[in-house]
Amino acid sequence: MPVKLDGQHLTIEDVVRVARHGEKVELAPEARERIARCRSVLEKKIVAHEIMYGVNTGIGEFSEVVLSDEQVKQFQRYLIYNHAAGIGEPAPIEHVRAAMISRANVHARGYSGCRPEITDTFVELLNKGVTPVVCEKGSVGACGDLSPMSQLALAMMGEGESFYQGRRMPSAKAMEQAGIPVPGLQARDGLAAINGSNLITGIGCLILFDAERWIKQAEIAAGMTLEALLANMKPYQSLLHELRGFKGAMTCAANLRRVMDGSDLVTGKLKVKVQDAYSMRSTPQVIGALRDAMAYARVQFEIELNAVADNPIFIAEENRVLTGANFQGSPISLPLDMVGAGLTMVSVLSERRLNRLLNPALSVGLPAFLTKGAGMFSGLMLSQYTADTMIVEQRILSTPSCTQSIPAAADQEDFVSMGMNAALKTKQILTNAYGVLAIELIAAAQALDFREFAPGKGTQAAKAAVRKVVAHLEEDRPLFPDHNAMMAAVERCEVLTAVESEVGALASSW
Repeated sequence: MPVKLDGQHLTIEDVVRVARHGEKVELAPEARERIARCRSVLEKKIVAHEIMYGVNTGIGEFSEVVLSDEQVKQFQRYLIYNHAAGIGEPAPIEHVRAAMISRANVHARGYSGCRPEITDTFVELLNKGVTPVVCEKGSVGACGDLSPMSQLALAMMGEGESFYQGRRMPSAKAMEQAGIPVPGLQARDGLAAINGSNLITGIGCLILFDAERWIKQAEIAAGMTLEALLANMKPYQSLLHELRGFKGAMTCAANLRRVMDGSDLVTGKLKVKVQDAYSMRSTPQVIGALRDAMAYARVQFEIELNAVADNPIFIAEENRVLTGANFQGSPISLPLDMVGAGLTMVSVLSERRLNRLLNPALSVGLPAFLTKGAGMFSGLMLSQYTADTMIVEQRILSTPSCTQSIPAAADQEDFVSMGMNAALKTKQILTNAYGVLAIELIAAAQALDFREFAPGKGTQAAKAAVRKVVAHLEEDRPLFPDHNAMMAAVERCEVLTAVESEVGALASSW
């Protein structure tokens, strides 16, 4: 079923469906009417020579320069040219598609002032699989993602390059082959195509969607390790977390109970310690803190997906023009920084549990480094090294971007969000998190092989999923194939799928 763009109801899941899975998009009829009505009001103002930023004036430091009628006709083209100033490799296709649906939904609110043909072209590009080539770096997150969005807007003039049917080619050729008319850019059209933090928003939506699935697998891995370490089950009781009141912790504890349901540890058949280490019994509080941060981030991103994020903003009903800074990326940059730091925090927790699995002084009777041939064999000793180096990279990347503003444009743009840095680094933090979690899953499965009690149903399903990818380590072998294969399986959510098939859907925090 196509995703309908009405400016009010776009969700993170909709973005994923369109950006990643090729779901079709359609512009709601009422949205088209709003766009056309706003454009009509704007054109009357242009004829009346009413001064409007970015329409008949320059931009940034040149905002006081008033353009002639002839310059107004040419300005949007030069605006796109001089802002298409990025650098680096092309952004992933799904990131650019996410930016396009985000921008089209801004237009659907009916305050951007562009011609309907511009929004139609965004929709056609999405539906026919033409994706402009956009350099990954260059945005400072205010006045939006101007540099990458300008590369995208080049396609509106039949310029630049695009990916189409697996090939990179001139956009004019791609659009011709796809049957998409080139709309050209008239007054206001160019700025309306670029003036928002839409690439940050698109990337952030994909990250949040993937992080929710990662965090459920982090809970599964934690459950496996807790069982392997003969954990005391009292810290995961519902009442304990209800008394404190944090929803994320309650959700995590519920998921841990579901994974470990049916375990001999739960029934009390096994002797356990009175109290476990923090890295074990604090799992709901730590993972829950990330869950709460992600719930906040989701709210912020879905507000932004349906926001009026332009400058200026044209209020057709009141014949007014508002100017301000709704393009500013800070409302989504700060949550992305928080999510990145939270992913790092939970990865550190995973590594600390891994340490307890490998260290014979802490592992409650497990063989050193999970090998029976200690001395001749080193088991998973070096797996911890790999997890550690990924965590150090995560820690470096967890430095906030939202505090890193550097003034630009002769100090007219003297505070910027640096939200694109937040998006790119959080994506890398998540990639590393897949690897860290993969190593804990491998170690937990290995450890459970040495235990003789019956683990929970979810734990058994998780271990079976790991064993489909990585065999038991009977004697030393190169570990990098195991690490990479398991990391890919985590990214594909194979462990989550296996567990939920056995015990039902794990809870989310929203």
